[in-house]
Amino acid sequence: MKNLVVEKPRSLMFRKYATSNLPTIHGMFQVDVYRYGPDEEEALAIRLGEFPPKSEQEPIFTRIHSECLTGEVLGSLKCDCREQLELALQRIQELGTGVVVYLRQEGRGIGLGNKIRAYALQDQGADTVQANHQLGFATDLREFGIAATILKDLGVHRISLNTNNPEKIRSMKDHGIDIVSREPAHGALNPHNRRYLETKHRSLGHHLAPLFHGLQDDSSE
Repeated sequence: MKNLVVEKPRSLMFRKYATSNLPTIHGMFQVDVYRYGPDEEEALAIRLGEFPPKSEQEPIFTRIHSECLTGEVLGSLKCDCREQLELALQRIQELGTGVVVYLRQEGRGIGLGNKIRAYALQDQGADTVQANHQLGFATDLREFGIAATILKDLGVHRISLNTNNPEKIRSMKDHGIDIVSREPAHGALNPHNRRYLETKHRSLGHHLAPLFHGLQDDSSE
């Protein structure tokens, strides 16, 4: 007897799967887990305040953050991801409202194993973009449309976007999210992440110029 392929109802292609309080070192939040797509990928909304917002006109502080196990769990110094996430959560506590949409898109979408392979190529002299290309991947495989869908589900349509990445800005606008302002997401330079951040600034157009202001043009690690 042949195996039957059971198609999931379209209503299950995007759904809020779980919600709970989340006490953290930065304060209390609520966390929502969303499942989407035929493989039921998961994304999170980590939020504080009233959702939907009382005022549709008031922009909500928002960060769209991609998972970084090496930085956020292992404490890697090769990137600034953990600092960006922690600064966003601290900012939300200061404001009393806001949301981090957390996407499981490790290594700009190439996955954890390939990210470590890219690290090995960087040890041999490649930068973060060159390493992706040498592995046969595009510069950035991430897709941010699901973040806009989550924001709309929370009743958020106007945001102050915490990002350095122009692609996130374009994607939110393309998906109908009104960006009222941009708040920079600057961690700290160190000898291990400097070339990575310089590459994002020079090759990917990330708004990181203030990090390098007054420093010598030396991209060695």
